[in-house]
Amino acid sequence: MKSVRSIFKIGYGPSSSHTMGPAYAALQFHESHWEADEIRVILYGSLAKTGKGHATDRAILESLSGVKTEILWDTETETPVHPNTLDFIAFRSGEEIGRQRYYSIGGGEIRTDEQGKKTDSELYQEKSFGEIAKLCKDRNIRLSDYVFEHEGPEIIPFLQSVWDTMRSAVREGLIKTGTLPGGLGVERKAQFLYNQRHIDESPQTRENRLVCSYAFAVSEQNADCGIIVTAPTCGSCGVVPAVLKYMQDKNDFSDKDIIRALAVAGLVGVLVSTNASVSGAECGCQAEIGTACSMAAAALCELFEMGIDQIEYAAEVAMEHHLGLTCDPVCGLVQIPCIERNAVAAMRAINALSLANFLYGSRKVSFDVVVEAMYQTGRDLSHLYRETSEGGLAKLYVHK
Repeated sequence: MKSVRSIFKIGYGPSSSHTMGPAYAALQFHESHWEADEIRVILYGSLAKTGKGHATDRAILESLSGVKTEILWDTETETPVHPNTLDFIAFRSGEEIGRQRYYSIGGGEIRTDEQGKKTDSELYQEKSFGEIAKLCKDRNIRLSDYVFEHEGPEIIPFLQSVWDTMRSAVREGLIKTGTLPGGLGVERKAQFLYNQRHIDESPQTRENRLVCSYAFAVSEQNADCGIIVTAPTCGSCGVVPAVLKYMQDKNDFSDKDIIRALAVAGLVGVLVSTNASVSGAECGCQAEIGTACSMAAAALCELFEMGIDQIEYAAEVAMEHHLGLTCDPVCGLVQIPCIERNAVAAMRAINALSLANFLYGSRKVSFDVVVEAMYQTGRDLSHLYRETSEGGLAKLYVHK
């Protein structure tokens, strides 16, 4: 498996698969064909159908700044390998000098046919939660220790920068007001949620309000093309920071504690990415928000020093109850229903933590099984509900 760095990427929103991935591909292709004076980019599948709402063209043009660039939107050609497929063709004085096909596989990760699913950055021999859990139990170490051993000491400052960026996204998102770009007229709501206290507010209501305000803050920053951290994607970037920010403030956890929690969250994300997918275009929103909820639930369990079985139970519950969740962004924008889904998933991660505290001993479904179920469910979903904006809310919503 790859490094947890592949899950946490710091960059601009609004989409890891539709903005970050194509931008990385453009930079890589340009570096390999630096002599080109013209580059043609052909977008297929989900990239072609929702790329304008996701600002795919902007990301590519910025990455190829200084080179004459033509972008074509092909919504008809089949994409049997991955729905996020794009071709780059380089020209010099009108003659083709090279071409490359890329797949934006989610979370900002890109792949070519030559690479397949293997990369030279794989750090972990174990490829399932079951294998990792057995190793950790045999050695009497925590999941976070397992991550630190494989990643090396340099992962600590990396995760600190991840946490600093997550907190900044929360802070900036709570300050800003106004309307998000894209034409839907969606108003920022994070600040309203944060400030709207009730005189007789119960502790449970306060928790719900604050956690949701943090999730809204980060998700709105993402929708406004601000700097966020994929966890595991841009569209699901608000879940993990929301729950960790709330728990750090409430229980005075140190940044060191948070870093251990992020290590476990990253491990869960890598497991899903390795054995299934975190791409909404490939497996629906269950792959994005479902994985984010599992990552957040596992991180919370690590924060409260729960055992490995409890961590697995929380991550499994969080994923299981997102199975079948469709990806149908209105107008291809990462706003409706994406922003609210981050808040709902953050609260569900806290619920999973509570359930794991009591019921882990009675669980029947492993995390590995629910990940496989998610992948098969996603592959069975109609293309209408896999980030094409052709079904569900995207089809029925009428903007007034």
